[in-house]
Parts: sequence; C-alpha cells; structure tokens
Amino acid sequence: MTAYVFPGQGSQFPGMGKELYESSSEAKALFEKANEILGFRITDIMFEGSEEDLKQTKVTQPAIFLHSVILAKVSENFKPDMVAGHSLGEFSALVANGVLAFEDALRLVYQRALAMQKACEINPSTMAAILGLEDEKVEEICASISDEIVVAANYNCPGQLVISGSNKGIEIACEAMKAAGAKRALPLPVGGAFHSPLMEPAREELAKAISETAFHQPTCPVYQNVSTTAETDIERIKANLISQLTAPVKWTQSVQNMVADGGTHFIECGPGKVLQGLIKKIHKDAEVASI
Repeated sequence: MTAYVFPGQGSQFPGMGKELYESSSEAKALFEKANEILGFRITDIMFEGSEEDLKQTKVTQPAIFLHSVILAKVSENFKPDMVAGHSLGEFSALVANGVLAFEDALRLVYQRALAMQKACEINPSTMAAILGLEDEKVEEICASISDEIVVAANYNCPGQLVISGSNKGIEIACEAMKAAGAKRALPLPVGGAFHSPLMEPAREELAKAISETAFHQPTCPVYQNVSTTAETDIERIKANLISQLTAPVKWTQSVQNMVADGGTHFIECGPGKVLQGLIKKIHKDAEVASI
C-alpha cells in the first residue's frame, strides 16, 4: 500500500515551488489563486525571498502547504491508500484525501500561522531537539521540572524527540538531558513552544475557524498526529486537528501504525526529504521516495 506523507515547518528553502510554477499552468493558476486568497504575493517570497524571509511562521506555514498540495494536485497517478502529515503537514494530507478544499485549507493554515505567531508573542517560548535518549527518559525529565512548562512535543523517530516550553524551562531541561546522557540537547530556531500548553490561545482561535469550515468524507484514511491511528470519521478528524496545536506530534507511532496496517511505500510530497529520513529510522524496510 502507498502512503503519501506531507512535511511541516522546517522543510522550507528559498526558491521553493518556482520550478513547479514555471513548468505547469495548473500549478501557476493555483499559486495565483493563493496570492489572491492571502492578499499578498506569497509566491514572491517563496521564489525570491531569503531564508530569513521564509522563517516567519505566517509565511512558512502557507508556503510549505502550497508547495506540498500543488505538487500533489499536478502529479500524475496520485492515488494514496493512506495519508499523514507532520504537524502543519496534516492540513496538506487532508486536502490530498478530499477532506478539505484547497481554498478552505489555505485559509485555515494562514489563520493557524497567525494565531501561533500571536501566541508566541504572548508567551516567549521555544523548542529543543533531544538526541540519543529514550522517549521515557525525556518524558520523565520534562515531568520533573515543576516550576516551568516543558513537554515532549515531537516524537520524530526513535532517539529523536523535540521538547517544547518556556525559555527558562527549555534551558533547565537541556542541562538535565545532557546530564542524563543525551548526545545532543539543541535549542531550535523557532518562534515559540509549538505543540505545548502555551499554544492554548491559538488552539481556541483555530477551533472557531475549523467549526466554520466544511469538512468532507475522506477518500482514504488519515493517520493523525494526535491519535496516530487510521481516521475516517469527520468529527474525530476535526477534534484531532484542533487538539494538535497543544498536543504532541506522535510521528513515530503514526508511521508504525501505517506499517502495521500494510503501508510499504512512503512518498514524501513537499519541499525537502526530512520525513523520508525519519521513516527509514522508524522502519528500516520501508521504501521511501519523493513525489
């Protein structure tokens, strides 16, 4: 069975989508429609902007979404048996399996990005990658820091977990992780503590936007970050999508469940190859490729 997987924030690069725009009239029309919906020319930033320009959450998220979804729409033989997306990528996955219309999903992604940026400004916070420690040990250290908010946020692959929380909390946690034997405890250049309780204001805003958006019956199951299992029920898909902002991204568990359910070929759809690398570490026999 073929699984299509969609990347999240961090996969962006200057020039992303330019070749797609220039080589396909269908892609060009979709990019131009996106410029119209967003009210600014995101294509100018994607094609000509610097890494710094692309780093702003309100640009990064719609840019990655557009690259992924348009790539899927113009690709021949796009017939997924299952889909999944890493964090933001879940919105791309839900367009790919027919749950969300392109325009509606783009509006949601932009609202999500603005809400997250706002939440970051309210609570200065950050994230850090912890390499070479057992998940349980990372969870235990996070739980032991009681005066600050620190949680396990992204279960990327065995031995690679991202933690999220207040600036002070992350600083304390990184020291404790190194002392416990972590190979690296690396603060990440992100705007705030994504997938943590500090994103609650953004979750509330997104919940309202999702309640006003039309969701349709999926053409294939989506393995969501929150539940990690095959979802086809629209109400559950909505609830998981809302919870995702303050809950961890369980990517390792999602891929394991896709493999258990018959997934053998994983095709990454979007900028970069981050997910292919993670999938190989989660299941070494999986076949991975880019669209």
